[in-house]
Amino acid sequence: MKKTYKLENLGCANCANLMGEHISKLDGVSNAKVNFMLSKLTVEVEEGKEVPSKEELQNVIKKIENQCVIL
Repeated sequence: MKKTYKLENLGCANCANLMGEHISKLDGVSNAKVNFMLSKLTVEVEEGKEVPSKEELQNVIKKIENQCVIL
């Protein structure tokens, strides 16, 4: 399953890459990428697993770039 989120206040491409790397380490996540130019987060999960909650994703994002939020 794949889910896409719009991000607001994404400040730099390096932070976007770090967000993708850290979100990919969450339980059940098979792949996560942040497109800096489009300000979009795409999360893919393993079959039978749930997509992490928006709150869980936001917690990871805030640790990397405090002003960035999921819309």
